[in-house]
Amino acid sequence: MDTTLQDPLVGRLLDGRYRVDARIAVGGMATVYRAVDTRLDRVLALKVMHPALATDAAFVERFIREAKSVARLSHPNVVGVFDQGAEGAYVFLAMEYVAGCTLRDVLRERGALAPRAALDILEPVLAALGAAHRAGFVHRDMKPENVLIGDDGRVKVADFGLVRAVGSATATTGSVLGTVSYLAPEQIEHGTADTRADVYACGVVLYEMLTGGKPHSGDTPGQVLYQQLHTDTPAPSATVPGLAPALDALVATATARDPEARPDDAVALLALVREARAGLTDEQLDAVPPRSRSGERSSAEDRTSVIARAVPAPAEEPPVALTDRMPVPEAPPGAARRLPPRGPLLLVVGVLLALGLGTGVWYINSGQFTRVPAVLGQTEEAATRRLVGTGLDVGATERAFSDVYERGTVMAVDPAPGERVRSNGRVTLTLSRGPRIVKVPQLKAKPLAEARRVLEREGLATGVVTQSFSDTVPQGAVIGSDPEPGTERAPDSAIALVVSKGTPVPVPDVTGESVPAATARLQKAGLTVRVAPERINSPEPADAVAAQSLAEGSRAANGDTITLTVSKGPRLVVVPDVTGKTTEEARTALKAAGFGVEVKKSFPYLGDTVSGQSVEGGSTAPEGSTVILTIKGL
Repeated sequence: MDTTLQDPLVGRLLDGRYRVDARIAVGGMATVYRAVDTRLDRVLALKVMHPALATDAAFVERFIREAKSVARLSHPNVVGVFDQGAEGAYVFLAMEYVAGCTLRDVLRERGALAPRAALDILEPVLAALGAAHRAGFVHRDMKPENVLIGDDGRVKVADFGLVRAVGSATATTGSVLGTVSYLAPEQIEHGTADTRADVYACGVVLYEMLTGGKPHSGDTPGQVLYQQLHTDTPAPSATVPGLAPALDALVATATARDPEARPDDAVALLALVREARAGLTDEQLDAVPPRSRSGERSSAEDRTSVIARAVPAPAEEPPVALTDRMPVPEAPPGAARRLPPRGPLLLVVGVLLALGLGTGVWYINSGQFTRVPAVLGQTEEAATRRLVGTGLDVGATERAFSDVYERGTVMAVDPAPGERVRSNGRVTLTLSRGPRIVKVPQLKAKPLAEARRVLEREGLATGVVTQSFSDTVPQGAVIGSDPEPGTERAPDSAIALVVSKGTPVPVPDVTGESVPAATARLQKAGLTVRVAPERINSPEPADAVAAQSLAEGSRAANGDTITLTVSKGPRLVVVPDVTGKTTEEARTALKAAGFGVEVKKSFPYLGDTVSGQSVEGGSTAPEGSTVILTIKGL
């Protein structure tokens, strides 16, 4: 039953400034409200101490300590504290409001997370704790309830209510504050908590994210504590086969029972996490764990509790019998019961004060639900990233025509933006195809790459691209399209483009020239020169240009390549013997052999028989050279 309306603070203006709008969560020490700072007109969270505790100086001091310590931590992953005040019986902190859920809600709904998701959450948590540790503070109550995941995907560490200066984190008498499953052995046994106690708790949180369950369990908190003191944290891969050994090593290092074996602080652990991540493959990071549930019901293990410890009796007092103290943690069935090894600080466990769901479960929108973020008008990639960042799944993507939303952007969301859905719900996106009828845009003089982009933006496709010379349109730019600009077409229709080759360049004849001279002439005309690797025999002298890929008078585009083939000189050919043959017979034979023919007749010109030739038959001469024939007269 919703009792918000019965809360006397709802609707009230605290300290003449903070308007209390709604109650969000109730813990053992305080109630958290959503409120509005009327001076700055911003939404924030008010953590108000229960009036019954406001008379206890120790609790008030803890509230003030939290405000002062967190206010000193300027870090994007730490929930900020804006103000601290009191009005009558109400002592409060004004804090940053984070709309979203806790890591506990995520684990409860989804069970084990993929390693990539687990590390994506753990890294900002360690960054926040690292800032606290380097500033001289210990959190002392790290657990999934105190890890907030905003609707925008940001991760923040909350509830520094148990924070203590590192220098004062010595053994305390009387009680140990914390949550059973995340207490380091030295916290349980001696009540000490330095930065390594936070490291231990983060190791347990990592184990829980990778497996969906806690490393130690039992019917009573005492059994859980017994296991934490006497049993190493199991490897996550024992529960989820296939997890990378590097993840097992991270958990083992962070949760070592001996604090000396753990990283010194969260900064050191963060370095190990990043080093391990760098060594994992995408397959290892994205391994899908089996579906599991992290905690269908709350238990005393999940609550921030005051754990009573026995205090050594003064020397002048008589020894206190064990029966006069509270019982030691219960061993699991069948396990030998033994006292903790360190004499006077006998472990005594009793949950004297259960703080509801823990003071860390605060300002969440019931934890099970979130609201669909506003993604209309965003690209599919940006919308998907935003939705996944809030814990939602993206279902099948649909497409539809729209005169309002640009092609490729989100035009509809189901459920609609702002609607309340389960925190792991599925959202369907509808992407715009643009208008149902598209007009071919004006593309003349646009570079080809830009024209392609314009067509795509308008919902059209680029068709066949041909080239043509143009004296008016720059080379590489569009001369025209088919169909013409302004023509209506259906989306995704192909538009053919004609692209300018620029003003034509006349090709000069460079055959017979040296390669350097030919290259200089062609480059001066705006052409690019390539020399063929193979040489050929030709009538041209050796090392001169024997042929060119485009003949004289051809038209080329500026920058076109002309290939030059270099001559090896003419080929030597055997000269046929044509003496005694008629002029026509001789001419035919010599030309067939590749020679030119010149005829000389002696006076009088009455005969037609070859009486001599300039190159003796059977000898060799350059192919293409001329053989002179002599015709004998009468």
